[in-house]
Amino acid sequence: MRHCKAIALLAVGLLLYECGRICLLTTPEGRKAIMSFNKAAMSFRGCRTLLVTAAAVAMPLFISACASSDDDVNLAALVDQTEPADVLYNQGLANLNAGRLKEAVAKFEAIDRQHPYSEFARKALIMNTFANYRQGNYEEAVTAGKRYVSLYPTTEDAAYAQYLIGLSYHRQIRDVTQDQRETRRMIEAMEEVVQRWPESEYVEDAKAKIRIGRDQLAGKEMQIGRYYLERREYVAAVRRFRGVVENYGNTRHVEEALARLTETYMAMGLTGEAQTATAVLGHNFPDSQWYKDSYALLQSGGLEPHENKGSWISKAGALIFGT
Repeated sequence: MRHCKAIALLAVGLLLYECGRICLLTTPEGRKAIMSFNKAAMSFRGCRTLLVTAAAVAMPLFISACASSDDDVNLAALVDQTEPADVLYNQGLANLNAGRLKEAVAKFEAIDRQHPYSEFARKALIMNTFANYRQGNYEEAVTAGKRYVSLYPTTEDAAYAQYLIGLSYHRQIRDVTQDQRETRRMIEAMEEVVQRWPESEYVEDAKAKIRIGRDQLAGKEMQIGRYYLERREYVAAVRRFRGVVENYGNTRHVEEALARLTETYMAMGLTGEAQTATAVLGHNFPDSQWYKDSYALLQSGGLEPHENKGSWISKAGALIFGT
């Protein structure tokens, strides 16, 4: 029994001594105390006496030295209480299922700190990505998702992590009057899902999100093009409308883009291009209001739709519509 108590006291004494060194060595008084303690330890042969001395010397000096530092030290914050990985993981899942997302993230992050090389660390990282996404912490979700894909690219959850990255960007997309950086990032993320994991269950929705993103980018180009058209900056307007036809021909904005090209080319006096734009529009969207408006505009100038096969509009239309 005495030996057990001695061992316990030894552990406490050494812990106090080593912890105390952290703060003691930062002050002259602390360094002097350490030297005194070392000398005292060498002069005692009895284990019990040494341990009592360690506790008596180290603890008050540790408190004194830390208290004299500029910043208060919270030992509870410095010491991360280690818990079994499976316990932390199950606690995280319980919090997640209960809607306590912040607490869930804390548990999953604790696994990463305490058990970084365990299988639970991998599982916790994907759940951390999901919990942050659910919580609306999209930047954190993207960071965690990218880390997962980087560390575990061949696991079955890698596709899901990449998909969550795309969804996080998708949630941050703004209307077409604002910057579309997140739209482009979403498209890139979802394209990676399609290319790297073509058999995954997330591919179909990833493709749908890509179509939405491309439609959004086309809408942005149309918004800028209309701005230039209103200001009679026709060359700049044509550049935007042409970009929609050539790059986003499979979006709903292509009808308006062709109609705006008719309007812009008429204003520039390039009637041949205006006739071609209307002809391509009418051939592919005969019931479109945009076609009716463009046709009326041509007629107001004594013109009819006529497709010039050598025009870029005709060539783009052939690629888009196969005609």
